[in-house]
Amino acid sequence: MKNSHFATRSLIALAVASAFPLHAAMAQEAAPAPEATAKGQLETVIVTAQRRAENIKDVPMAIATLKGEKLDVLTASGQDIRFLSGRTPSVQVESDYGRTFPRFYIRGMGNTDFDLNASQPVGLVFDDVVQENPMLKGFPVFDVDQIEVLRGPQGTLFGRNSPAGVIKFDSAKPVIGKTEGYFAAGIGNYSVRNLEGAYNIPISDTVAARVSLQSQHRGDRVHNDRPNAATTDFEGYDDNAGRLQLLVKPSANFSALFNVHARDYDGSATLFRANIIKKGTNELVDNFDYGSYPTDGQNEQKLKTKGGSMRLKWNLDDLTLHSITGYEKADIYSRADVDGGYGASYAPPFGPGFIPFTVETADILRDHRQITQEVRLESNYKGPLNWIGGLFYFDEQMAIDSIAFDSLTPGNPQSPNYGTQTQDSKAWAAFGSMNYTVSDRFKVRAGLRYTNDKKDFVAQRYETTPVVATSGPLVRNLSSTNVSWDLSGTYVLTKETNLFARAASGYRAPSVQGRLFGVTSKPSTAESEKVVSVEAGVKQDLFDRRARLSASVYRYQVKDLQLTATSGSINENQLINAKKAIGQGLELDFQANLADGLSASIGASYNDTEIKDPDLAVQICGNGCTATDPLKPGTTNQALLNGNPLPRAPKTQANFSLKYSTAVGNGEVYAFTDWAYRSSYNFFLDEAVEYKAKSLLEGGVRVGYKWDNYELSVYGRNITNKVQLLGSINFNNLTGIVNEPRSYGAQFRATF
Repeated sequence: MKNSHFATRSLIALAVASAFPLHAAMAQEAAPAPEATAKGQLETVIVTAQRRAENIKDVPMAIATLKGEKLDVLTASGQDIRFLSGRTPSVQVESDYGRTFPRFYIRGMGNTDFDLNASQPVGLVFDDVVQENPMLKGFPVFDVDQIEVLRGPQGTLFGRNSPAGVIKFDSAKPVIGKTEGYFAAGIGNYSVRNLEGAYNIPISDTVAARVSLQSQHRGDRVHNDRPNAATTDFEGYDDNAGRLQLLVKPSANFSALFNVHARDYDGSATLFRANIIKKGTNELVDNFDYGSYPTDGQNEQKLKTKGGSMRLKWNLDDLTLHSITGYEKADIYSRADVDGGYGASYAPPFGPGFIPFTVETADILRDHRQITQEVRLESNYKGPLNWIGGLFYFDEQMAIDSIAFDSLTPGNPQSPNYGTQTQDSKAWAAFGSMNYTVSDRFKVRAGLRYTNDKKDFVAQRYETTPVVATSGPLVRNLSSTNVSWDLSGTYVLTKETNLFARAASGYRAPSVQGRLFGVTSKPSTAESEKVVSVEAGVKQDLFDRRARLSASVYRYQVKDLQLTATSGSINENQLINAKKAIGQGLELDFQANLADGLSASIGASYNDTEIKDPDLAVQICGNGCTATDPLKPGTTNQALLNGNPLPRAPKTQANFSLKYSTAVGNGEVYAFTDWAYRSSYNFFLDEAVEYKAKSLLEGGVRVGYKWDNYELSVYGRNITNKVQLLGSINFNNLTGIVNEPRSYGAQFRATF
């Protein structure tokens, strides 16, 4: 039934498209002709941030890109999508689920919610299809042509749930008439084995296919020496993914690009380590041992995703019509010992440290599917005015089970108490955007988008101990409408320098959270959040295009900001709205070819965020932490949040890379190093000494030799082996989550 439902929607989309009296048509995305590049000059960067291929210098917003060699360096060790954290200004990526549930932050805006239906204010778009559910957002990055980071609200062309920005991934596309590809194999410590490759197959003079595959393996590197342990070894994984694309281009005026992709992950959930935070500080306890994890819980995580898309394009003289149909599906089972230790104060022996009660849980996304459809028409006039208009439809259904286990009974049997959630989300939108060339020096852009959102949610809780009890069905029906807009302009100051300014709004649909702890629990909801942002900046080519600078300043204000509050005493989240929050800062991107064989890049950002709501309070941590917020009058455990920064929002970030290469024999020897720094941040909405991350500096290095079509290299990540707190659980004990230790290895790569 599900497949037939998808097929029906796809046929409807085709019928809509074929209703236009067209001849077959659509070439691949036409890009502006790049400027000629002399020796030592930087290549022109082409982006599609405004749904057209444009020189990045001409786009009036703050954008950063990752591609080519730098992208290869950052992913060579088998890192998941969190490698993006800190690699461009104002971007953070973290996870309490490990490789399967990344949480993205841009300019301080993100969401710390760990539930499987959590919404995020950073949109993620993969090959023109939005990835809404968190389980879709960790798809491995391989055979990717370019990553674009669009900072600031993207509510007009990308729509709902992108008030902070959008991260856009574009896979390498099939090429007609050309056989090409690559193969890469790597090994490393912890029994790492990484395989990756792509093969472009010219089937005929009008058809081509591209097969892209990746397989990653790491052995277990953490051991549990407890007797009769449910799980003895942790943090190993097998992560396999593939993508098949088929390009059909029967004429110059039509093309169709089909994409099917899948992922199969089998590994460990995040390790929550009990009492590793030294009380009264944010330091790890003395003699912390990364490789040891004494626990009585079971740990496993399995994720399968699959999907497909169909992108059709007709060129109609002065108009271009696009139809983009997408389908995504995810299934996950994730189980972990959240209390992070063994035993309990009432069931000795227990440890490490004090374990007040056991918490071993699993979340299951047992049913999920997402369907999207976009139809977009754009003009290609030679005159000063051009426009884009379109319709968008989104339909997502999911069912989530939350279950618990008895860690104190041999075999860790499942508890008879469990909760369920079902959610059906639908949205549609109409949007338009206009570009107008006022003069040779000045261009303006404006856009509008109307969105209609509806979400039907049902939660239930079943308990048989100590007595038989049931709550629910607890129904929440949420709906909203919104108009987003943007207005921007580019002024050509000189041939090398463009100035830009932009004002834009963004919108996040209402959210619901139904992770019920007991039969008296109720789902929480958050009203839609709306942001208005202004920014201005400069984009400049320097030193005869041997260097490039982009700098921007911004300020935004969010109304009814959606936040996630932990309870302070139980494993449950609550959604709340802050009346207002503000953010302001500046960002800098710089790349340069310093000399023959020597190049560098520098990125930096300052993000100052603040919650503005004098009455908003949350329960302080429930494990004896050192809370520092003022208490709400008349309470003993309610922390006021007014004036606090947004969680997981470091004020300062910086990244740096440097490459040196020189000819040796018939090839080239190179050395590449990259570094990322971020300042401290709060783990949660309320502040506590123990729950403030320390500043962190991590670096990597890669040294290699290239000859003909081959490359052999060695690499290292987190080369200083700095291990410290990245996150925590605040309801049980001083439980922490740490970053990954040093990794190193070697890689061979061949292209053809």
